[in-house]
Amino acid sequence: MKYGFDNEKYLKIQSEHIKERIAAFGDKLYMEFGGKLFDDYHASRVLPGFQPDSKLQMLMQLKDDVEIVIVISAVDIEKNKIRNDLGITYDEDVLRLRDEFLARDLSVNSVVITHYNGQSSADAYRKRLEKNDIKVYYHHTIEGYPHNVALIDSDEGFGKNDYVETTKPLVVVTAPGPGSGKMAVCLSQLYQENRRGIKAGYAKFETFPVWNMPLTHPVNVAYEAATADLEDVNMIDPFHLDAYGETAVNYNRDVEIFPVMNALFEDIYGEAPYKSPTDMGVNMIGYCISDDDVCREASLQEIIRRYYTSLCKFAEGKCTENEVNKISLLMKRARITTADRRTTVAAKERLDASGVAAAAIELEDGTILTGETSPLLGPCSALLLNALKHLAGIAHNVKLIPQTMIAPIQKTKVTYLHGHNPRLHTDEVLVAISMMSLIDENCKLALDQLPRLAGSQVHSTVMLSEVDRKTFNKLGIGLTCDPVKKIKKRP
Repeated sequence: MKYGFDNEKYLKIQSEHIKERIAAFGDKLYMEFGGKLFDDYHASRVLPGFQPDSKLQMLMQLKDDVEIVIVISAVDIEKNKIRNDLGITYDEDVLRLRDEFLARDLSVNSVVITHYNGQSSADAYRKRLEKNDIKVYYHHTIEGYPHNVALIDSDEGFGKNDYVETTKPLVVVTAPGPGSGKMAVCLSQLYQENRRGIKAGYAKFETFPVWNMPLTHPVNVAYEAATADLEDVNMIDPFHLDAYGETAVNYNRDVEIFPVMNALFEDIYGEAPYKSPTDMGVNMIGYCISDDDVCREASLQEIIRRYYTSLCKFAEGKCTENEVNKISLLMKRARITTADRRTTVAAKERLDASGVAAAAIELEDGTILTGETSPLLGPCSALLLNALKHLAGIAHNVKLIPQTMIAPIQKTKVTYLHGHNPRLHTDEVLVAISMMSLIDENCKLALDQLPRLAGSQVHSTVMLSEVDRKTFNKLGIGLTCDPVKKIKKRP
């Protein structure tokens, strides 16, 4: 893999910059963390070399001075909102996040339930957390937030919220996903701290868009594609341009909310510490790109990947046509098409030649392999076997799994488990190879190649089952699919 990002440099200068921001405010800094703290796969895809847990590693360099507050909205608890990349609810993810932080010896202060107005599900969740010795605070819904500054900055606004008692100079405020109320928690704490005579500041750690890269840079366009469902729009920060005469990139929500935040800052501090929404950020990621061409190409590929994801979501009724159209427009602006994804072209050529569902993989050395549906295997199961044999140097005509072994598995799936698809899924193929590896050297060699699939790219001409999608995700394989549920063999 070609790297375009210097991860070591990032860890060093990012932690130093945060220390400088803490010192600028005095007693305490509340830092809102946007995006994902330790599984930021989007960043690792568009910035090859960026480690998915880089932000967490950076925090660990500050762990003596940092404590974490996890935020969840009572509305999301009520709706059982799902984190799509993990398939778990936000309330379960709060516990997962806490366990992950504690396992790395980071201090977790508490959980704040926001948008609270007496929901019984939130009360039940609070009891559940408290049974596990987790401190819980309520922050209430404030009528007219964020524009009713007079009410917000009063005893009937932020003053009604529970005060989160903290002890470290850096308080990281994070959440399972967007819309949880992280910013409001930070601002509420500023109000509460000021009433207690404690000088506290606010900063925002948002990885994307990258403020010191051009608006049209593929890294920033890829972020817009990633947030198409939120209807975020990258834009030039007009406040930064007016204050400094310098162009900086931000996004619409921060630009729109900045005048309100400035008014709140003035009420709390007597003066506003920032002249622009870009000033609030602490992100140094733009200074750590070591090969711009590599990051550009990776970002263009990410835009295409996001386009296929939205097409499949739309086919399943999980997103609007507006989301698909927005990413389609971003592709036109970036002057790319789906034909710029090599696996897409190869998979469709195999489909045209065979008349059945097909799939293609691009290995990290650029090798393209294909596979197709058979009576025994789905296209991606066949593809997986072909890739493992190629990497292990096993002849293509060698059968790793004997048909006598596949037949009873198919019988169990259809006859006893009442399934409709007798073909083996990717996880079933891997289990079969694992069993055969005890007696077959080729299977053992093939199984040893699994780590080498990380970073590979796959395209399927049909939408895959959840189990296949999860298998590829666990193997670190980038997957795209045509929004087609089934392809019938041509007569």
